[in-house]
Amino acid sequence: MTLLEVEDAHTYYGESHILEGVSLDVAEGEVVALVGRNGVGKTTTLRTVLQLTPPREGSVRFRGEDVTGLKTHEVADRGVGWIPEERRIFTQLSVEENVRVAVPDDGDADAAVEDAFGTFPDLREFAGKDAGTLSGGQQQMLALARGLVGDNDLLLVDEPSEGLAPQIVKRVAEALADAAEDTTLLVVEQNLPLALDLADRFYVLDNGQVVESGDADETSADDERLRRYLSA
Repeated sequence: MTLLEVEDAHTYYGESHILEGVSLDVAEGEVVALVGRNGVGKTTTLRTVLQLTPPREGSVRFRGEDVTGLKTHEVADRGVGWIPEERRIFTQLSVEENVRVAVPDDGDADAAVEDAFGTFPDLREFAGKDAGTLSGGQQQMLALARGLVGDNDLLLVDEPSEGLAPQIVKRVAEALADAAEDTTLLVVEQNLPLALDLADRFYVLDNGQVVESGDADETSADDERLRRYLSA
């Protein structure tokens, strides 16, 4: 079943035309990666899905329903979660409190905290500390933990490995792979080997357009067809 469909989306920031007819789809249970250089429209695509930056033309459908023009919270209420690149944790709340406030009202907060600490054991050590005191890598783990306990049908993940040490990237990749067993993922990622390892399918964006797409298991990270769109 197709969970998400973006069709011919044209999205602007002011008069700047950022997405120029982007179309993509994500089936239920899939992991789909969006790859490309900085500034080509990857994050804007996620914002378009969430209606943070609604398209001026084109449409976004979730479970067959046209959600174009809805409020962002209305899209989220339908089961779409977001882990932004900026992390957006509550720096003055403790690590545990950050996890608890991400749990839906009808969820089991105690179980969610245990799941989060089971996925990222390092966080347990800092459970009572203010989140703002964590390192960048630890904050990324917390941001992911918050997203994963949100009980979403579709989780949008923006640059999960950006700026992280290799050992942290490995843990993040393992957590996303575990999450993919229960949640459909649309992941923006510049790290092509990681993206291909995580994803079932991929789309390459360049200058606001989808220029390549394919099955991840049939594609190599050394593929020149892709690397030309990723090099500076």
